[in-house]
Amino acid sequence: MILESIYEGHFEKCSHGFRPHRSCHTALASIHEGFDGTRWFIEGDIKGFFDNIDHDVMIDILSERISDQRFLRLIRKFLNAGYMEKWQFHNTFSGAPQGGVVSPILANIYLDKLDKYMQEYISAFNKGGKRRVNPEYKRIESRKYKRVKKLKNETDEQKKEALREEIHQLHYEMQQLPATLDMDENFKRMRYARYADDFLIGVIGSKDDCVKAKEDIKNYLLDTLKLELSAEKTLITNSSDKAKFLGYEVTIRRSEKTRKDSRGITRRSLNHRTVLLLPIEVMRKKLLDYGAIKIIVENGKEKWQSTSRPFLRNNDELEILNRYNSEIRGIYNYYCLANNCNILNSFYFHMKESMYKTLSSKYESTVRKIIRKYTRDKIFRVQYEDHRGVIKERTLYHGGFRQQNQARLDFADNLSSYRATQSTSLMARLKAHDCEYCGATDNLKMFHVRKLKNLEGKQEWERFMIARKRKTIAVCNNCYRKIHGNKK
Repeated sequence: MILESIYEGHFEKCSHGFRPHRSCHTALASIHEGFDGTRWFIEGDIKGFFDNIDHDVMIDILSERISDQRFLRLIRKFLNAGYMEKWQFHNTFSGAPQGGVVSPILANIYLDKLDKYMQEYISAFNKGGKRRVNPEYKRIESRKYKRVKKLKNETDEQKKEALREEIHQLHYEMQQLPATLDMDENFKRMRYARYADDFLIGVIGSKDDCVKAKEDIKNYLLDTLKLELSAEKTLITNSSDKAKFLGYEVTIRRSEKTRKDSRGITRRSLNHRTVLLLPIEVMRKKLLDYGAIKIIVENGKEKWQSTSRPFLRNNDELEILNRYNSEIRGIYNYYCLANNCNILNSFYFHMKESMYKTLSSKYESTVRKIIRKYTRDKIFRVQYEDHRGVIKERTLYHGGFRQQNQARLDFADNLSSYRATQSTSLMARLKAHDCEYCGATDNLKMFHVRKLKNLEGKQEWERFMIARKRKTIAVCNNCYRKIHGNKK
C-alpha cells in the first residue's frame, strides 16, 4: 500500500499490468483504439524478467523517491528472502519471488524506467503532422470537384445526367486508391503498450526503423536495467501478418469495403484498422484440455468430435452445468474484445454436446432423452433448491458471443448462491458433520466401494449409492457399522 501510494500516480498510461482499474483488457483496448495504420509490430518479451531483477538496480530506483533507509532495507530483505520448493531452500541473489505480495508493484516500479524511456524514444521518433496525399488520388479528386462545380450551374438535363455518371465513375476510381502514401519518409509514428514483461510496439515507418528500435531497446535494458531482451520471442512482424500479444492475434485490416457515415457519405472506414483476433488454436487447445473433444482425421482433414468427460460423472447435474457454464463464460469473458469472437459459437456447440454426453453417460441414457428431460423453450435448465428451500433453476449459458467494444474490468458474472444436494469435495462433505445416509451430526467416516456395478441394490445403502452415482459416501459411526454388518 505504501509503495502503491507513492508510485501509482507516476506510472505511465501505457503500463497495464498489476495496476488498479487496469488489466489485460485495457492493454488490448489501447492497442485496438490506438494502433490504426501501423505497418510493423515489434513483439517484445523480457527474458526471465522476474528471475533476473537486479537487486542493486531495484534499490537505486526506489532511492530516487524514498529516503527512508529502514524501509529500503526491508525491501532488500524481502528480495533476498529466498523461497522453498519441494522442501529445498533456494537463495534469491537476483529476481523477485513470483507470487509475493510486493513483487507486482516492484516489477512495475522497475519497468517504469523502460516506459519512460519509450515515451522519450517515441517523442524523438514521431515525425510530421499528417501523411502526404497520394498524387494520383489528388488528381482524380480535382477532376471530380470540377465536375461537381459544373453540375451546379448546368441547366441541360442530358448534360446533367452525363456529369452525374462521370462524377460517380470518378468517385469509384478514388475509392480504389489510397488517399495518402503509406510510405512517406516525412511521416512516422510509434505506439507502445506493456503488460508486465510483455510489450507491443506499433510502428508507422520502415523495417529499418524497427530493427534500430529493437536494438536500442535491447541496449537500454542491458545497460540500465541489467535485463535481456529475448531473441526468440522479440519479433518484428509486418502488420499484414499477425502479431501475438496476451493470447490475442493483432493485425491491421486491408479492406476496400465502404460504409456510409452519419452524413450519408461513403467512406472506406475499415481500411488500416487494428483487428484483435481469437486464434482458433486457442479454442482447440481449450477443448482438448477440458476433455470435451477428441481429434479424428478423415480424408486427410482434421475433425473435432465432442466427447463425454468421465471424471465429472460423480458430480450431480447442477455441478456439471455450473462447470460447463464457468468454462464457456471464462473464454468468452477474456476474448470478448476479439473481432472474430463469434467463432466461439463453435466452441459452445462442442461444449454443449460434451455436456449432453456427460449427463447421458452418468444416467446411462441417451443424448436425445437428456435433451428432452432438461430442455424447455429451447433452453437447457437444471432445477435446484436454494438456502430458503425455494425451488429455482439454472440455465446453460445462452447469451451469444458478441464483440465488446470497450474493456471491462467486471467481466465475471455475479452468480447467485445456491445449495446443491451435496458438495462433491470429499473434504467439504466430511467437514459438513452431517451423515449423508441418515442425517445425524457426528464425526464422519468415508465408506467406499470398488465398483458401482458390483452393487446389487438389495440393501438401502446400496440403492442410495447407485442413485447418486458415487462410489463414496460420508457416514456417521453408527451407519458405518451397520453397512459393514450388512456386508458380512
